Amino acid sequence: MLASTQRKFHAYLRTAFAIRSRPISKPPLSAVAKSQSSETASKPEPGAGAKAQAGISVPRPVSEAGIEPRHRWIFISFLGLVVLPTLLTAFYLCFIADDQYSTKVGFYVRSEETESAESLLSGLSSLSGTSSSDTDVLYEYIQSQALVEKISSQIDLPGLYSKPAFDPVFAYQPDGVIEDLTDYWQRMVKVSYTSGSGLIQLDVRAFTPEDSLMIANAIVDGSSEMINDLSAIAREDATRYAREDMAVALDRLKSAREALTTFRSRNRMVDPDADIQGQMGLLNSLEAQLAESYIELNLLEQTAKENDPRLEQSQRRIEVIQGLIERERQKFGIGGQARGDEEADYSTLVGEFEKLAVDLKYAEEAYLTAQAALDAAQAEAQRKSRYLATYAKPTLPQKALYPQRGILSLITALFLTLLWSIGVLVYYSVRDRR
Repeated sequence: MLASTQRKFHAYLRTAFAIRSRPISKPPLSAVAKSQSSETASKPEPGAGAKAQAGISVPRPVSEAGIEPRHRWIFISFLGLVVLPTLLTAFYLCFIADDQYSTKVGFYVRSEETESAESLLSGLSSLSGTSSSDTDVLYEYIQSQALVEKISSQIDLPGLYSKPAFDPVFAYQPDGVIEDLTDYWQRMVKVSYTSGSGLIQLDVRAFTPEDSLMIANAIVDGSSEMINDLSAIAREDATRYAREDMAVALDRLKSAREALTTFRSRNRMVDPDADIQGQMGLLNSLEAQLAESYIELNLLEQTAKENDPRLEQSQRRIEVIQGLIERERQKFGIGGQARGDEEADYSTLVGEFEKLAVDLKYAEEAYLTAQAALDAAQAEAQRKSRYLATYAKPTLPQKALYPQRGILSLITALFLTLLWSIGVLVYYSVRDRR
């Protein structure tokens, strides 16, 4: 009753607005006569005769609003655009789409940071890497085309994913290329990565439980091999650098020893210190003989005559000893003369020998350090510093969790309803502006 009253009131307002908008004019006599004849047939309203005489048309009673054609078309569009696609989607999910089984896997990259005895003695730290960066690389590798190609060479991925014969949505088309298989792989293998903890979780889906478990094991094996390759590359780099340092130290040691050997061959002495000690002993002996000769000469001068031949012989002996002493002193650089035409004095030889000895000692220490670093790198290379630790091993699924038929049907219905509502609003907006 209330709805009927409201409709009548709205119809009356629309009629009144239409009458007010029209220009007031006197109706023709035929219309007045027709209105008077109608007044005799029905009961006139109060004041109707006065309005007719004034030339104002009286509105007719408005009938109740009914269902118009556009309402039917809107209802038909709702059935065709929302209800029917939703029913088709539900029918497809329930009777055509095959079940999908899911295998859960969880792992992370573990990095060892132990130090060997050689590295502790030499002060070298062992090889280690941050597990977070390795996990980032592994996260990208699981979704890459390289892993898809590797696993596809081991097991027939296109054949496993194209098992549903009449499933154009969830099944893989076997005539696709590797890029298509990689895109489909990313749909069937969901990767979840927590950057703070470095944990990676996989949701591996397939159309049979055995296929899902097999693909999950293949992913774990491929990921473990990739981490081992990264670790091997790091260890090889460290070993290569240590070998290069070892080669440089060995060349330096060889050069220092060759220079020292050349010095000894050129100067005909093995150890300048020992040679100098021998020359000092000889010089001391000559000086002692010179002192004895002076004593003997003084005694002869006191007892012998002037023409005594012993005096001349003693003087000659003293001159010879002085010449030998002067020659030996020249070998030590005293007097500014060299040891010979092509030989340097002992001060120059000792300085050159000490320089070569210091170079040799430094080369030997550098060689020992490089050898210790190489031993530490080789010992570290024998260990497995990084490896894949699986905290949730893949298991055989027993229940199909996908596709989620109820949720997908509900999402389809809500999405289509939203699109249909937007279309209806756009239609009425355009219609009201005409």
